[in-house]
Amino acid sequence: MNTVLWILQIVLALFFAMAGVTKLSQPKEKLRARLPWVEDFSAGTVRFIGAVELLGAIGLVLPAATGIAVVLTPLAAVGLAVVMALAAVTHLRRGETQALAINVPVLLVAAFVAWQRFGPQAF
Repeated sequence: MNTVLWILQIVLALFFAMAGVTKLSQPKEKLRARLPWVEDFSAGTVRFIGAVELLGAIGLVLPAATGIAVVLTPLAAVGLAVVMALAAVTHLRRGETQALAINVPVLLVAAFVAWQRFGPQAF
């Protein structure tokens, strides 16, 4: 199970790192073409979301890999699950139900990692 959790953590970290870097490195106008929800938020908020995603990605792997402050790994997973829950609410509010096909599975995987790393598979 530990190997499965590591794989899930790495996949989640890659997913959120790519999403975070995209939101941090591109102007809101360019993001709007692929992410229409950015219309509802200021450029600063979009950048903040990107920073949270990138820090969460780092938190999923780095503490566990180094053995330093390992409690940050499940906390990062909880934080990213919350990000996905808020994203799902935003997409529902905007009528973008097709986006839930990404939000819900990612939320469930992040919640699963948090549950396992806080509980039976804690470091």
